[in-house]
Amino acid sequence: MKTIFEMSRPGRRAASLPCSRVDERFCQMSQLPPELRRSEPAELPEVAEIDLVRHYTRLSRINFGVDVGTYPLGSCTMKYNPKFTEVAARLPGFAGLHPLLPQLRRGGLLAQGALRVIYELEQLLKQITGMDAFTMQPLAGAHGELTGIMLMAAYHNDKGNQKSLVLVPDSAHGTNPASAAIAGYQVVTVPSKNGVMDPTAFKEMLNDQVAGVMMTNPNTVGLFNPYIAEIAEAAHRADALMYYDGANLNAIMGYAKPADLGFDIVHLNLHKTFGTPHGGGGPGAGPVGVVERLQDYLPISRVDMRGDGTLFLDYDHPKSIGYVAPFYGNFGVCLKAFAYILALGGEGLKEVSQDAVLAANYLRVKLGDKWQVAFDRPCMHEVVFSAEDKVAQHGVSALDVAKALIDEGFHPPTIYFPLVVKEAMMLEPTETEALENLDALVAAMGRIADKAAADPEALHAAPITTPVGRLDEVNAARHPVLQEPLEA
Repeated sequence: MKTIFEMSRPGRRAASLPCSRVDERFCQMSQLPPELRRSEPAELPEVAEIDLVRHYTRLSRINFGVDVGTYPLGSCTMKYNPKFTEVAARLPGFAGLHPLLPQLRRGGLLAQGALRVIYELEQLLKQITGMDAFTMQPLAGAHGELTGIMLMAAYHNDKGNQKSLVLVPDSAHGTNPASAAIAGYQVVTVPSKNGVMDPTAFKEMLNDQVAGVMMTNPNTVGLFNPYIAEIAEAAHRADALMYYDGANLNAIMGYAKPADLGFDIVHLNLHKTFGTPHGGGGPGAGPVGVVERLQDYLPISRVDMRGDGTLFLDYDHPKSIGYVAPFYGNFGVCLKAFAYILALGGEGLKEVSQDAVLAANYLRVKLGDKWQVAFDRPCMHEVVFSAEDKVAQHGVSALDVAKALIDEGFHPPTIYFPLVVKEAMMLEPTETEALENLDALVAAMGRIADKAAADPEALHAAPITTPVGRLDEVNAARHPVLQEPLEA
């Protein structure tokens, strides 16, 4: 497929209407001084409108997204995003609202609807997690992690604690140790045993220098840690805070609350749990909740309610860590999550967890005869397989399997993570995939397993159905080509 620059021909234009006199006057008024103008026109592509439209339409058709097909990217929860939430976010009263609009003007109330969304979403997230207060400011999950660790540091500094360590399981998301390190803590890795953080090793590493423990439960191999109450109790005895990475909350909603499990701080990924777009479909949001003794440190401003039921921005929190984002965070993303939660209700959210766990275990059982399950026992919302045996027997790696799935019409799963599983392939079907879609994925994985035994070289060449085949990613990273080659 040609690039838009390769399609360019001198003199072609995608618009042919003449400028109006109003446009001409505007152009004259906004002209740059002569010394700042180009001596020659910018070398932009020149194409006709029909070629422009066809080019970008073709590009959109070769892009894979969750609206196109099954996207079993483990740990990332690429679930279908309901479109009614987009309608809610486009409502003029929300989309056209300026963040600097004053709350009060000549006795009238302004922006009360938007403030109520933030306030009510906080109440709902408190119910779901058991936390006592939330901030909506963090702009993504990793930003929420950093905010949570900053709250942890504020708590210890306020008490005069001299603590320097944060304990993190070896199966943690990579952003966990990164967030702790950015906040100034030294990260100590706790080993896993049978797929979960080893409580014995944890207690041996726990001392009065530990400020907190960062955990995902269920964790990145899809297993719920049965020792969580024991771990939390030991941490609290050492005056360490328990931090909950909420990336996998979609496995336990309605069944367990992080606060009840012993956690003090939680960040939530709205795109993973509450149906908002992920990655390129963002922006994101990572609200952070805390138990009562940490409320004073939350970012300002906080939305609160007066006695007459009106809402206002409360800045009177002298122990606050301050702003972590402009205004109120990514309001539109929070609004979509608010609409999603209201649409499903408590029982609906519980059903989300039921279906996500059921779908993952369905794949675990259906694929278990041809693929090595990393931890062959009931999992939660995601399941991890290993291609280690395929490497030994046929020379077929997890990367080969991922590329072959593209030829089968599926987005690849997460591979080589978590690091505690060699040749890992982590699948998360989510609650939004129908049984027929799961069966189609099982059949595709079965065909790849058969091909690994019969014709492994074919898998080394995958993908062969895409405009671009397998790339040399190492060479591309070390020697990137950042511009079109010049014609001779």
